[in-house]
Amino acid sequence: MTGEFGLVATEETDVPGDEWEEIDYSDTEADRIARQRDREFSEFRDRIKDAEQFKVSDSVFDDATYGALYKLVQDGYIEAFGGPLSTGKEANVYTALGGPAASEKLDADRDERHEVAVKLYRINASDFREMGDYMEGDPRFESLGHDKKSIVLAWVRKEFANLRRARKAGVRVPIPIAVERNALVMEYIGTDTGRAKRLGEVHIENPETAYEVVREYMCRLYDAGLVHGDLSEYNIVVEDSELYIIDLGQAMTAHHPNHEEFLERDCENVANFFARQGVDTDGDQLLAYVYAHADPETGE
Repeated sequence: MTGEFGLVATEETDVPGDEWEEIDYSDTEADRIARQRDREFSEFRDRIKDAEQFKVSDSVFDDATYGALYKLVQDGYIEAFGGPLSTGKEANVYTALGGPAASEKLDADRDERHEVAVKLYRINASDFREMGDYMEGDPRFESLGHDKKSIVLAWVRKEFANLRRARKAGVRVPIPIAVERNALVMEYIGTDTGRAKRLGEVHIENPETAYEVVREYMCRLYDAGLVHGDLSEYNIVVEDSELYIIDLGQAMTAHHPNHEEFLERDCENVANFFARQGVDTDGDQLLAYVYAHADPETGE
């Protein structure tokens, strides 16, 4: 599919079906590090515990989470931690200074350092039953049971895989950099003054053009066999006059038995927002457009 708004699509588009790729949600190196508790890891954990920016209520941190962060530092994805970007019921997001391995993922010089976002999911506090609803029927998780830890860890890897697929489809999303246990490192979308503003937080000078961009994103996602599942003005951000889709953890493949229901809801949410901005649209019209311009069975 060719876009009209400066969006870059990849030259090669796999036929949807790679949702069968294996997503490993077993114990990771972070769990093993936490069990070993060597001196360097213990010192690292104590420094994080004492850091002011991590002293938040309902902390996401347990020993295995410290192990995940330690592994990401050791692997060169993180050099230093910044402050909190957001605090939610399921995850906290922090800024960090990316290491040389992160620079490579961002297509930057290894000697350059860029700010990244680190999303840490809570193992104990996450609504794993709701997470399970999004995963049930997804062929990537056929063997997933009802264990809370396994569901949350699978969710994080699912978000990483969904970001990769969305980018390959030519949709602007944060670049996925690394994943370790319940920690996801990705491109930071924002400036020195703070995170990018959500679409619902800004004045839109040209709502019609913005709507057409979001509509194109939805088509490209569906063309790639993905449905966001929770798309609204709160999961679309604006940075340097570009629109980005965020929070793809719940996104499902077109093989999910309820994907059409979620697509209808996405269309309703997006159309209602832009209708309030003066655009002549509604949920049915947007849904019909997506169906007419995308084919998840062929990827064309």
